[in-house]
Amino acid sequence: MTRDDALALDAADPLAPLRDLFELPPGVIYLDGNSLGACPKATAARVQQVVAQEWGQGLIRSWNDAGWMGLPQRVGDKIARLVGAGPGELVVADSTSVNLFKVLSAALAVIAADADAPQRKVILSERSNFPTDLYIAESLARQQGLELMLAEADELPGLLGERTAVLMLTHVNYRTGRMHDMAALTAAAHAAGALAIWDLAHSAGAVPVDLKRAGADYAVGCGYKYLNGGPGAPAFVWAHPRHVERFWQPLAGWIGHAAPFGFTPGYRPAAGIARFQCGTPAVLSLAALECGVDTVLAAEALSAGRGAMAALRHKSLALTRLFAARVQATCPQLALVSPRDDARRGSQVCLAHPEIGYAVVQALIARGVIGDFRAPDVLRFGFTPLYLRFVDAWDAAEHLHQVLAGGEWQRPEFNRRHAVT
Repeated sequence: MTRDDALALDAADPLAPLRDLFELPPGVIYLDGNSLGACPKATAARVQQVVAQEWGQGLIRSWNDAGWMGLPQRVGDKIARLVGAGPGELVVADSTSVNLFKVLSAALAVIAADADAPQRKVILSERSNFPTDLYIAESLARQQGLELMLAEADELPGLLGERTAVLMLTHVNYRTGRMHDMAALTAAAHAAGALAIWDLAHSAGAVPVDLKRAGADYAVGCGYKYLNGGPGAPAFVWAHPRHVERFWQPLAGWIGHAAPFGFTPGYRPAAGIARFQCGTPAVLSLAALECGVDTVLAAEALSAGRGAMAALRHKSLALTRLFAARVQATCPQLALVSPRDDARRGSQVCLAHPEIGYAVVQALIARGVIGDFRAPDVLRFGFTPLYLRFVDAWDAAEHLHQVLAGGEWQRPEFNRRHAVT
């Protein structure tokens, strides 16, 4: 494919107008939306409205008059449309780590209540799962006398058995971009008598997800990657309706109470997913997150009836194919880590080099091509189809080739480690 071919694809792209929804610095190719999504143009004005009018003028009255208390459910219903959940089934609250603690605790309580499963003492996960997920699981395992078992992705089905309590996985692996078959693995977990928890941090807004059709038990995800909610945006939590009211979640805060303003000393959980809330909603962050989610939903109108996520997935796969093919043709020093098979690849392309990966990424950033590095050896590039063009993918691969061919990565400033990689 030539650069002119890429430009022709952009000219024919039905999703091209979505790029205008974002603040994108001139001369920058942003390939890190899988870590922090770009800022929607609507966000600054919306947050300013909340600050100046709803908070500044409305003051505390805005909890009622501006609907602040309902924001976790309102934004949650919008995210639910992207992940195959129903209205009122998903709520925005806290962080991904906190929400994972909630749902893993709830899942373990469901298993412990089964009189036929006293031997189920294992939480099974992927060895290369995102560290915070493993840390949370390790902490709960220590508290409850359980075992955290880690394995390679292909080994997981064979390890599900009578001792497995929960299968806990991230749908798209953060280091490789490999995407699990959610429906198949959930079915395998259920066949073994276990429950399945899914982290959608690299899925929501990037790849089609259908939690209920897949039979998932619980799910969590963050708002600041492909949902474009801003740095530290609130996360979301979902529990299948068959589980949602079986047990209290462990962080029984006042907003998760059935009557928060009843101010009674005893806890009574709210009905449904609302009980998975804990503390006061973060209004400014929720307002920003809603703007980000709206950019993803905007793809619906341009999808020619296929649906927002199907249209975005189609473009995402084309972008990642183009970039991976160009890199493989021009950068033989780098190994392709992400799956070549479209069905197994998320919305990112990951490359590896045992020695120079970090420096190469820094050299690219200096050129205005922003990706990131994940230790020990992965160069990671996220492709957000909402605002990335085919010519961006072509140009990014060319910049990468030039950095390697010219030895640009050897410059001392590109080899100094920053706190955030």
